[in-house]
This record gives sequence, structure tokens and C-alpha cells, in this order.
Amino acid sequence: CCSFEDYKLTTEWLLNHTNHRPKVAVICGSGLGLLADGAANKQTFKYQDIPNFPVSTVVGHEGCLVFGTIDDTSCVFMQGHFHLYEGYSLCRVTFPVRIFKLMGVESVLVTNASGGICPDFKVGDIMIIKDHINLPGFAGQHPLCGPNDERFGIRFPCMSDAYSKDLRRLALDVGSELGCSDFIREGVFCMVSGPNFETIAEARMLRILGCDSVGMSIVPEVTVAKHCGLRVLGLSLITNMVSLDYSREEKVNHEEVLQTTKMRAEVLQKLVTMLISRCQQQNINTY
Repeated sequence: CCSFEDYKLTTEWLLNHTNHRPKVAVICGSGLGLLADGAANKQTFKYQDIPNFPVSTVVGHEGCLVFGTIDDTSCVFMQGHFHLYEGYSLCRVTFPVRIFKLMGVESVLVTNASGGICPDFKVGDIMIIKDHINLPGFAGQHPLCGPNDERFGIRFPCMSDAYSKDLRRLALDVGSELGCSDFIREGVFCMVSGPNFETIAEARMLRILGCDSVGMSIVPEVTVAKHCGLRVLGLSLITNMVSLDYSREEKVNHEEVLQTTKMRAEVLQKLVTMLISRCQQQNINTY
């Protein structure tokens, strides 16, 4: 659905409209657009003004591309991302990642809101993603299906190291320095397509499969980023606990998700800002 010419056109438009040359891209999940607040010299573009760019349709996703700097690192922030349940193809969902690659980005930090499945987790925990299960991918909804463009990556990319060990270790260290160790976890994220929240039987199945949290985003972007040779760090904010018990009365809703996001937003913003700054200082460039 997207040709190399489409990617090139959008990239050239952005390069002509900003002097920023980002090395780090941050994809902001539901209610997390303020992760860009830590950046200086900001320049903002609305998605609808960028040629070929998809548009966010979900509450909590502002729909802006923000360029800026953190210390000496040039960054680009996606305030809002795209989902299968909005009706977009996965080629469209992952479109921005390939633009970032062509702009010279080297590392991608993905963030999202997810439901906690691991019984040890609590609402408000920040989970560093160590691995994922791509359920839509198992069912053939995969962003790399179709002809492979060697200019981006190889036909059969390895995903066993999708999330950079160095960046995960750095995130744990920075979290510890900020005094956040009590609510920073590591775990396996599972993507479902949504838009409904999971049934109890589905949640129980995911628990048996070894999933610690579940959500409706980021795995396509991570897959394409890894295909492009980019380093990836994933942070998932646990905004609700998924029900595994038929006797439990509470029901999850999107407002609750946004409320929890608000509660942890400032901490996440500090974490992301310090991470980017520290990454530059340590010159981390290994997977």
C-alpha cells in the first residue's frame, strides 16, 4: 500500500520543513503526548499537514509530530500513533517508522498503555518490555507481509532480540536514580487487535502463554523498526488490571486508562528525558 516513493516524498517534505535531524524517535501512547515537554527548540507539524501521513482518530492521541532537542540529541516525538482497530492497514500504522529511518533516526522508544495480566503488577507500574507476542501476526496481520523492499531490510528478520538489552539496562538504571524502582517492572507484552478489551477467557489464555501485559499497539512499529535496523526500547504503562476472575465486578474503560496515564505522566516524562540524555552521554550504539 506504500511505495518507496511515498516514503521518500514524505521524508523530503519533512527535511525541507525542519532543520532538525533526529537521532531518536519517541512514539507516544494514549495520553502520553507530554513526553515531548522535556524537549527544547520545538517545531510541531499536525499529521494532516504532512503528505501521506495517517491521522489519529482516538481520544488521548493529539496527532502531532514534534521535533526538538534533549541536551544535544535531536529527537522527534509522535504525539499519538495508529492502530489496526482504526481501520488502517499495518503498512499505514508503521508508515512513520520508515520515515524516521530515512531521516537518519537510530533509536526508537515506543510507549503505550496496557492492561496488567501478571498478578504481581499494580496499576501505575511502568513495564520495560523485554519481549512481545504478536497475536495479529500469528493470524496473518503482519506489517512485513507482501513484497520485501531490501532498501529497508532483509526478507526474514530475526526478532529474538527486538528490544535492545543495553537500552533496557539503562532504563532500569535511570529508573533507580529517579527513585522509581518500586514500580518499574520488566515483562512480556502481548498485542491484540482490539478495539474491545479482553474477555476473561482470553485474559486467562494470555496468562498461560506467559504474557505480563496486553494492549492494542506498538508491536507493528517495533517489528518494522527492527526490520530497518533501528534500536528499540519499549515502555508500557499499566493503566488497569485485566480481569482473570468471573466474580470480579469492576469493568475497564478508556477513561480509566487516560486517568492512570495522567497520574504517571510526569514520571514517565522525566524517565524518557533522562534516558535520551544518558544514552547520548554513554554513546550506546549496540543491540
